[in-house]
Amino acid sequence: MNGGMSPFVIVIFGGTGDLAQHKLFPALFSLFDKGLLGEKFYIVGFARRSFTDEEYRKFLREELCVKGSEVKRWGNFAENIYYQQGYFDEFSGYAQLNKKLDTFDAEAGGDMTHLLYLATPPDKYLSILHNLKESKLARSIRTRLAIEKPFGRDLENARELDKRLSEIFKERQIYRVDHYLAKETVQNVLAFRFANGIFEPVWNKNYLDHVQITFAEKAGIGSRGSFFDGIGIMRDVAQNHLLQLLATITMEQPKSFAREDVRNVRAAAIKAIRSIRPEDVTSQVIRGQYEGYKKESEVAENSMTETFVAMKLFVDTKRFENVPFYIRAGKGMAKNVVKIKLVFKQTCSVLFKEYGCPEIGNVLTIRIQPNEGIGMRVVVKRPPISGAKSQLALGTVDMKFLYKEEFGGHKDVSYEKLLLDIFSGDQTLFNRSDELESSWSLISQIMEGWKNQNDSEKFVLPTYKIGSWGSQEANVLIEKDGRKWI
Repeated sequence: MNGGMSPFVIVIFGGTGDLAQHKLFPALFSLFDKGLLGEKFYIVGFARRSFTDEEYRKFLREELCVKGSEVKRWGNFAENIYYQQGYFDEFSGYAQLNKKLDTFDAEAGGDMTHLLYLATPPDKYLSILHNLKESKLARSIRTRLAIEKPFGRDLENARELDKRLSEIFKERQIYRVDHYLAKETVQNVLAFRFANGIFEPVWNKNYLDHVQITFAEKAGIGSRGSFFDGIGIMRDVAQNHLLQLLATITMEQPKSFAREDVRNVRAAAIKAIRSIRPEDVTSQVIRGQYEGYKKESEVAENSMTETFVAMKLFVDTKRFENVPFYIRAGKGMAKNVVKIKLVFKQTCSVLFKEYGCPEIGNVLTIRIQPNEGIGMRVVVKRPPISGAKSQLALGTVDMKFLYKEEFGGHKDVSYEKLLLDIFSGDQTLFNRSDELESSWSLISQIMEGWKNQNDSEKFVLPTYKIGSWGSQEANVLIEKDGRKWI
């Protein structure tokens, strides 16, 4: 593929925002450095600030802290960057953008692939889509649309967004981005499960006691108050990242690694998650807000937005019948970590009962970040203390595989992979509309239950200290079943 990519233009709506600065441009620059973008390409930032092309290039260079040996390479890359001032809800900027793209097409000698990337807050999507249609920017079958999560605010809004998308684009043109699907460890779960004969036979209700999924961020919301407040961790992380991780664990073996075969089993896994009735939300879903959240910039004084959520879910398939899945996500947590733990039933033999079996036996850990890798906790005999009478005692040890140790320096290249897949037309790692329908059906019922809670004068949103593991109620959620967060 080196140097062979066809000419393309990518328009980044929200070209001065966090996603563009911290994810998209670093990924594009890295792909350019590797020679993977081809010889002819154009990158256009679309935002409301008043910039010339040169001012925009300087802005990006400073935001990305380009220095040292990168300066010359950045200069070569930046020659392909352009800027279009415009407001998302005003037609004029789109009309000017259309003329710019016509000029690029003429320079390239034909109709290039046009990638329209919506790197904006989700409340801007409908306005952008309306203007894309009115300006005929979506006119070509070679046009592709990338749209970032969260895809809507609830089931009704998600359906409205999906309907609008289908009026403008065909499904094969739409790339719904959840970058966790492109993380190396997440992709490796399929190989780990289905290429190793020792794991697939025990990946079921007969051997699994329960599964835990944790998505913890040490930082609070920072400068994202205007986006996050009113959205919350349920919409921002649980509806997409967490449910996608759960689907990766629970999906059946695809017929092949062809695009639709993989998406079919992933969609089926999400659809199989047992719904939670609004009246049952209090017993299966916990939420919380870190102390000091209401003092964050651009957060409402009386905000009921959750920064932490924990849920007990079930997947109604024969494989996972009655196996509980405890999932939690939060900001202001004790550390940055995303991990999946499959806890197997403790089957310590009668032979060892009198010596004391460990409370928790075998645990398979899939660590998404940081220090990506896979580990297995096993039960072993502990050696006797020096000089003491020899006595049989059991304990646990961890066997670990880390990407950085096995394959050298490993960095997150998920956005690089996603961009390459979009350019090549591969939708395997992108959400399909039926996946979203199922996930929003689940989440919207929970949100309805929360609304009923909020309407009660007695309800007080639980709080938790920054640097903890979230609301204490989350411990009750799992401990009432005789289990603990690991």
